[in-house]
Amino acid sequence: MPSLKQLKKPIEGHLSEFKILFRKTAKSRIYLLDIITNYIVKAKGKQMRPLFVIYSSLLFDEVNESSYRAATLIELMHTATLVHDDVVDDSMERRSRFSINALWKNKAAVLVGDYLLSRGLLVALEHKEHQLLEIVSKAVKDMSEGELLQIEKARKLDISEEVYYEIIRKKTASLLASCFACGAAAAGASNEDIRKMHQIGEYAGMAFQIKDDLFDFQKTNIAGKPSGIDIKEKKMTLPLIYLLNNSPKAERKQMINIVKRHNNNRKKVELLMDKVNQSGGIKFAGQKMDEYKRKALDLLMEFPDNQARTALMELVDYSISRRK
Repeated sequence: MPSLKQLKKPIEGHLSEFKILFRKTAKSRIYLLDIITNYIVKAKGKQMRPLFVIYSSLLFDEVNESSYRAATLIELMHTATLVHDDVVDDSMERRSRFSINALWKNKAAVLVGDYLLSRGLLVALEHKEHQLLEIVSKAVKDMSEGELLQIEKARKLDISEEVYYEIIRKKTASLLASCFACGAAAAGASNEDIRKMHQIGEYAGMAFQIKDDLFDFQKTNIAGKPSGIDIKEKKMTLPLIYLLNNSPKAERKQMINIVKRHNNNRKKVELLMDKVNQSGGIKFAGQKMDEYKRKALDLLMEFPDNQARTALMELVDYSISRRK
């Protein structure tokens, strides 16, 4: 499997154009705001979303200004949601750096998130990119609904396997789906092909989130986050749901009680994690992850064989096979 660096190399010029537009769009004449947005730009991670947008455009045609605007719109929206998430979660770090709220407090962080959100809207409206705006706006709506559905279920802990899929489809997969769809739309793809690309991104996003949930049951720190954090936050992920669905009623009640009332008790959390591993929950979740990944790749295979299709397949594989 190619490295991320190898996957970026053929489109380095396009990524540079995207970065120029992103920096220009995020920039402000307000001194404090400009300092904070510069800090955000420097802290950007792997930037997988622009890669998906650009290669999705190349699948249908040449990359154009609309493709760069699509990538910028998605990245601005995504960054805004991350800034707001850190405020909601009271997180002091983001990718091993201080979060915006840690350095400039919650009020500034919320306002910066609002600013990035508005800049994303304007970059689309100023160029009459109504289709791109519609795709991304629906994704942001879904992300909000997914987060709120997860909060609702964390209170009752009555989440089923079907509800879990609905949460991750909205919370995570919707944004990746918008990357595929926007890239295709920017290149002038048909509505049917845009719909198909959206579905590919959704399948890939589902697999990506299941992979992320599996990291939480590893007893090493290879994933870059402490084991058991999802249980501590009362998040019912697929491996745990599988255990609960395959346990006697009395045991199920005890395990739910650990999540509900003893989620900060390290020994009890580790006991629950051991039960998940012994139950086959990890294997089950891994199989479901592979199913969604296969659906994404099979749908991609319906498009003509070219460098962009190969790159998209390798990107999907890379994002799901990652070790952190």
